[in-house]
Amino acid sequence: MSAPVENTSISLGLPRVPKVRRTREDVEAAAPVNGAKKVLLAAPRGYCAGVDRAVIAVEKALEHYGAPVYVRKQIVHNRHVVETLEAQGAIFVDEVEEVPEGSVTVFSAHGVSPAVVNAAEERQLNTIDATCPLVNKVHREAVRFAKQDYDILLIGHTGHEEVEGTAGEAPEHIQIVNSPDEVEQVTVRDPEKVVWLSQTTLSVDETLETVGRLKEKFPSLQNPPSDDICYATSNRQGAIKEIAPQADLVIVVGSTNSSNSVRLKEVALEYGAKQAYLVDFAHEVDEAWFEGVATVGVTSGASVPEVLVQDVLNLLSDYGYSDVEPVETATEDILFSLPKELRSALKGTAENHLGGRGAKPMR
Repeated sequence: MSAPVENTSISLGLPRVPKVRRTREDVEAAAPVNGAKKVLLAAPRGYCAGVDRAVIAVEKALEHYGAPVYVRKQIVHNRHVVETLEAQGAIFVDEVEEVPEGSVTVFSAHGVSPAVVNAAEERQLNTIDATCPLVNKVHREAVRFAKQDYDILLIGHTGHEEVEGTAGEAPEHIQIVNSPDEVEQVTVRDPEKVVWLSQTTLSVDETLETVGRLKEKFPSLQNPPSDDICYATSNRQGAIKEIAPQADLVIVVGSTNSSNSVRLKEVALEYGAKQAYLVDFAHEVDEAWFEGVATVGVTSGASVPEVLVQDVLNLLSDYGYSDVEPVETATEDILFSLPKELRSALKGTAENHLGGRGAKPMR
């Protein structure tokens, strides 16, 4: 019998505790695999344009202004990203009241309400708004429909930062609908003047189900001018829908507080994956999941850097899953400009560029 595989955990503030894994031979002996082993690797996956822009905004702010740079909430919902930026000098806070007056402060990709903007102005903070442009689009829709005195039904998860920011644009007009099951409790002032909006990172299928039930109750319900669920969320869910029916196991790389990552795990199970797990890092993968598994699907949430996916693929290779087959269901080439506050600060320098690295995720 070969020696156990030793895998050391990633540092980034985590304890470096070696984990002695069972060998590939032991795992295969516990439950033999029928058929050749392979990985179905989703494309697109990982960073979307809004996440890339937000992360670069913090990096450029640190380079230009020096540490510390304060960030309200997590810039994006990913442990690796947050810990990496902390190591460079970013300080993450829950509210702007925790930031010293006059300090450089970045608003996260999830957006903020006008109340937060006002609180930052009162503290004379030098703010950089890294809100995803697609989230800002939903904010503008909320403001416009509120001015027209519509009741706005915001489909999303209560307590999520994006939902709090959008609802804060017109709290007297907006009510949150968390799921299809809540539709029966919804009441509006005028059934002829009601519109729905949504959080950008939801399950496409569940959102459509919620909208369908709302339209049964309010036949005059208006749609938003354009789809609120962002292209990256839809594309990543589309890829995992293709993979899931073929997969004995799906591994989604992403954090538990990442809405779009959690949805990917749920979609994988809904569309036929025999098992699905969400992990931040490769060392969280349990080799017992490989027992009897021939096909592994791999994807990652929209706030996950590609290096974390490669770590998982390297681990899978150790257990015989070295045949990697890309499953590409869409292409993405969207880039967003850096926040206007940074563009102004960096004007005339080589650093004033688009907010995306411009590379497709590759194996």
